Amino acid sequence: MIPSFQYSGGSNMGTEINTLDQTLEPEPTKFFFREKFAKLGVKGNFMPLAAQPKHMDFGDWLAHQAHEQYRMVAQVLEAIQETDQNTGEPICNPHTCPVMSAGRAHTYTWLNKNREPIKISAPAYISMVQRWICGKLNDNKLFPTNPLNASASDYPSNGLSTPGSRTPIPMPPTASDAPLSTLAGRDWIGKQTGFPENFFTDLKTIFRQMFRLYAHTYHSHWIDPFWNIQSSNPPSSGWTDLNSLFVHFISVSKLFGLLTERDMEPMQPLIDIWVANGSIPADAAAGACAVQPSQQQQQ
Repeated sequence: MIPSFQYSGGSNMGTEINTLDQTLEPEPTKFFFREKFAKLGVKGNFMPLAAQPKHMDFGDWLAHQAHEQYRMVAQVLEAIQETDQNTGEPICNPHTCPVMSAGRAHTYTWLNKNREPIKISAPAYISMVQRWICGKLNDNKLFPTNPLNASASDYPSNGLSTPGSRTPIPMPPTASDAPLSTLAGRDWIGKQTGFPENFFTDLKTIFRQMFRLYAHTYHSHWIDPFWNIQSSNPPSSGWTDLNSLFVHFISVSKLFGLLTERDMEPMQPLIDIWVANGSIPADAAAGACAVQPSQQQQQ
């Protein structure tokens, strides 16, 4: 019997199925799980890009990270969605990737209209996840950001594409039927700047789905196209640039406790290398700013 791990927090977010058949030979160690291929395309400490600025609301900073991390994973996906000149099809297509997976042991399914998990091709899964995430990020009730009050200097990337509110925003209507006297005494992440009670739960689901996009990219497309991508100006390799984006994503995810150990299992050997060599900062690796269960229960 195959165990199935259910996740909550999404209208059609499916299940992860452990599909490792014990009768098969162990899967060969992937190249990207070897230390020599764990190199990064950039040098430096990712902590300044991950840590919450001193005078910024926690909800605003997490919302910024969601926008920024999606912007980067979308760039990764463009590489596998590009048309292969030899076949006339995208690199990731229903023939090469008939299911959404991360190696033999992890298959990601989608929920159909009857809430039943079904296997779909990787490109179909990726397309629906992208639409789902974009819908969440562009939902002003879930992400009540206000670009008029933000400055580019507030963000390490010096960009205004994912600003957070700098002034109080009236709270949106709550779906809860609890009395106002009860709601007034409750607290949750982002409450002070207008984020709804379900913000952090949805945020974790967004990061879980982004992780799956990275995991599929590594397991199914590390060689084609990333191993074959070379740039001379500036000098770089596709796989080292992919590593840089992913280590940044994992640093943010671990720092704030946005992924569980089970979520990260398909890429754990590579993550362990980065923790050991310091590519993932020690505070991030330890989850120094992770939201504790007691904080989540306040939501």
